[in-house]
Amino acid sequence: MNHKITLTITSLLSILLASVHLAHDVVLGIEPGGVSNYTGVLIVAVYLYAALMLGERRWAHLIVLIGSIGGAGVPYLHMMGRGLVGGRAANYSGVFFWVWTLLALGVTASVSAVLSARGLWRLQWEKSRSSRS
Repeated sequence: MNHKITLTITSLLSILLASVHLAHDVVLGIEPGGVSNYTGVLIVAVYLYAALMLGERRWAHLIVLIGSIGGAGVPYLHMMGRGLVGGRAANYSGVFFWVWTLLALGVTASVSAVLSARGLWRLQWEKSRSSRS
């Protein structure tokens, strides 16, 4: 399968899972609802734009890499220390879907991070190779 297509698919899945997870955090009362979540909306919008504009653009790979590392860190943040998983969130209804989106986000974002780093490396290697010719 084409590297660019795989990266786009995993990035889009990460974006979908991140938005579902954020919405679920608001519904469960873990995150405050309201205007404060607009920062998250802007971050997801930039991540989505970069994922759709990948092509051979170095900046898009870099934004996807940063967004993917952030998405991969979400499960860690929720599970560190006493965390919410197994803590107070265990008493909420629908917690299975919340934890599933958390874990799936970690997986897809990790794969996206590896693929975007590989894409950056490939672009740099091709640039240095063409400049030597």
